[in-house]
Amino acid sequence: MAENLRCKALLYTLALGVLAMPLHALAERPVLTLEIRDHLFHPSELVVPANTKVKLIVYNRDATAEEFESYELNREKVIMGGQKAVIFIGPLAPGEYPFFGEFNPKTAQGKVIAQ
Repeated sequence: MAENLRCKALLYTLALGVLAMPLHALAERPVLTLEIRDHLFHPSELVVPANTKVKLIVYNRDATAEEFESYELNREKVIMGGQKAVIFIGPLAPGEYPFFGEFNPKTAQGKVIAQ
């Protein structure tokens, strides 16, 4: 009986450890911020670690909506004025990945640099 309880306790402990692993991995994910102000991205260049998934938080400080768009990153997200959005990118091979604002493509431009 005692052996059976020890076995169950060990299995329970192992199960909790396995369930906690993704939360631990998520806590270590790099988080970067990007702002849209006056129809420009600030900063216009983001350096991220290569081969790593990154959480990008985009704050739109303008009163009008803007769309974060990147063909190379395969991402597009409309961010309403005064709002924020979370965009996950990567893991990326080393290189440069341009992005732009769909609604203001001549001014809202930037790039992600994976190294």
